[in-house]
Parts: sequence; C-alpha cells; structure tokens
Amino acid sequence: MLLLLRMTLLLLLVFGVTLFGIVFCLLTLWSKNRVYYLGRVFAQVGPLFGLSVEGRVAQAAKNIPQAVYVANHQNNFDLFTLAVVVPKGVVTVGKTSLRWIPFFGILYWASGNFLINRENRRQAIATIDQIVSSMTKTGLSIWMFPEGTRSRGRGWLPFKRGAFHAAVQAGVPIVPVVCSSTHGQVQLNRWDNGKVLVEMLPPIETSGLQEIDVVSLMKQCEQQMHDTQQRLDRELQQAH
Repeated sequence: MLLLLRMTLLLLLVFGVTLFGIVFCLLTLWSKNRVYYLGRVFAQVGPLFGLSVEGRVAQAAKNIPQAVYVANHQNNFDLFTLAVVVPKGVVTVGKTSLRWIPFFGILYWASGNFLINRENRRQAIATIDQIVSSMTKTGLSIWMFPEGTRSRGRGWLPFKRGAFHAAVQAGVPIVPVVCSSTHGQVQLNRWDNGKVLVEMLPPIETSGLQEIDVVSLMKQCEQQMHDTQQRLDRELQQAH
C-alpha cells in the first residue's frame, strides 16, 4: 500500500513540478538562478521516500563568485539529495539523452542547463569550450558529474576530465560535492529509509594551473571525494 501511495504521489509531483517549472523558467529566462530555485523544490522531496537529508557546506565554499562543482552520481535519487546544497548562479551539464525524457527533458533545457555528447569525444571537447566561453560571458558556475553516468552500486566509476579542463580554462576553483552511499538504501514499501549526508567541500584552487596539470587535479579531487564518502558512511553507521 505504501509503495502504491508513494509511486502515485511521485508521479503527480513530477508532473506538477515539471509543468510549473517549465512555465517558471520560460518566464524567467533572464535569471541565473533557475536551477537553484528548482533545486529548492526537489530538495523537499526526500521525506516522500522516507529519507532525511542533511546538507553541509564548508565555510570556504560559501559565497564563491564562480566555480566548477563536481559531485558523485549514484542513482535517480541524486536529484533529491544533492539538491540540498545547490548554490545560486549555477547550471548543470548532462548527457544529450536527457532531452528525450518526457517532460523532464524540456524542463532541463528550459532551466538553462548544458547537454554534452560524451560518446563523441570531438563534440564533447567542443561543448566544454562552449561552456567555458559561456562561463566567461555570464559569470555562471557549472555543476558536473565527472563519472559521466550513475554508478548504480558499481562503486566509484573512473572520472572523466571535462570538468577539470573547464575549471583550468576558466580559471575558477573546483568545488567537490559528496553524497553518502545511497545504493539500495531506499525501499519504497518501507516507511523510514534512514539518513543521507551531502557535503560541499572547500574549493580546490586552479589559479596558475595549465592543461598539463588537469590529470593531477582530477586525481586529487577524486581521492578527496572517495575519502569523504567513506567518512560520511562511517558517521551514519556509528549513529545507528
């Protein structure tokens, strides 16, 4: 019964938020905060799945003028967990296949996000160049998932370099965002599915770095994010 109720509410919510979001975005095309405001809405959905989501933002990561935010990508629930720390003035970078998702694809486009074809390296590089140019012109930050796709319980997937190239080219810091492990945590027929921790770490400066430094920057960020997730998971386990 709980499963049926949740699925019904979720479908109604997705349809309602998507429809409202499309209208809102089309009426506020001038705004740099469309993704932020939509994120505020999605961040309220956790309790529908029986999740308690706590967001933490390092003091040094607050009020950053511009950055490249990188987050781990686990499953569809990321939309509702990571949203708790999405800052103002940010757009995301997603796969071109998102445009074909009914309703949501239109919302994703209307909120100003970028679409990138990860399967075509030449097109992906061109899109990164376009993103850097747009960052320079608009002052917007970008949010990327360096794993490129949802890990779905396979552990951390290898990071791709695009986000780190963008940060170095734009001369802005990398800000890691880490969500505690959520694979298998949510059972829709269970009332309480526990707690999730989302932490935004201090920025990693890129000033003075060149293209030759991208790989070491990526590895530094990747290790830091791995270590952080292990710490968050231990904290949740000890709290039980």
